[in-house]
Amino acid sequence: MPNTDPVQDSAGTVEDVIRRAGIDGVVRVLPIGAISVGQHGKQLSPMGELADAGVIGFSDDGNPVEDGNLMRQALAYSAEVGLPVINHAEDKQIADGGVMTAGLVATRLGLAGAPNEAESAMVARDLYLADLTKTQLHVPHVSTIGSIEVLRLAKERGVNVTAEVTPHHLTLSEEWVFGLKGEVPSSVGLESYDTNTRVNPPLRSKADVRALVDALSDGVIDIIATDHAPHAATDKVCTYNEAAPGINALETAFSSVFDLVNNGQISLGRLIESLTTHPASILGRDVGRLRKGFPADVTLIDPFNLWVVDPSTFASKSVNTPLNGVELAGRVVRTIYQGKTVFQTQPEVRNNG
Repeated sequence: MPNTDPVQDSAGTVEDVIRRAGIDGVVRVLPIGAISVGQHGKQLSPMGELADAGVIGFSDDGNPVEDGNLMRQALAYSAEVGLPVINHAEDKQIADGGVMTAGLVATRLGLAGAPNEAESAMVARDLYLADLTKTQLHVPHVSTIGSIEVLRLAKERGVNVTAEVTPHHLTLSEEWVFGLKGEVPSSVGLESYDTNTRVNPPLRSKADVRALVDALSDGVIDIIATDHAPHAATDKVCTYNEAAPGINALETAFSSVFDLVNNGQISLGRLIESLTTHPASILGRDVGRLRKGFPADVTLIDPFNLWVVDPSTFASKSVNTPLNGVELAGRVVRTIYQGKTVFQTQPEVRNNG
């Protein structure tokens, strides 16, 4: 994503990211260019130059493009270079500073709630603009029934749209904010506010979670994306209102969603394609498949491995996960990038050579 310092709103910055990734990276890095200069939502970035520099799409990350006309222009220009636009689906005026989903849980905790419509209203607007401009739109981190409904209608009408959902929105509900792994306490205390559950979009109701699983299963939602957001411990050791939104999701992504396979809610094939071939197809990349001539990028999974989440063992420097202490089934045991092992669980290997 372009939320780097400096923002990826110029060809030089994008080229530098690609260069550094080639030297230091142990995975494939595909940069996304900013929709607007500085991600401020006022002036379009030079999208043609960014495309020539190697971006695979355009987004202002967590900063939604609130100006409808600017979004229309972004979609029109992106059509000329054949790349998708990914707009954070949130109407901030409707959200009105809410830090979790509006409802009984937010009321009980005394936290400001944002209505689901803050998301679905923005999704609906962008779908109409994508239809107008005949452009590829990708809707990130879908989390509400309302968004699913408008996506379904748009796809039926032939709008060029794809959508994603995160592992945490597929598996965690708003009750997890209480800090009891989804259980509801008899009384609320200071321990009832798990800042590791603060994400944007926020965790939703159980009804939303069920609808998201169904939408992934039937194809209204195309892929799973981690929305991996590592944070320093100091970003989460604070009040819920002050906590930085985001979950360290990369190292638990497969295992947490694999539970849906074990429960018969989605098929293993659907899970695998939503993490591999479908994302590659959306971005027009010849990766994510075990085929002759394709890059030797392979993830090995042990479906029978039971393990307990311990953030202190993460390869990531951050530990912000609400799944600490949770037992999961199925584990990534090795990652191979371009034919070389860059990660494995036992013994641990990280090889950038």
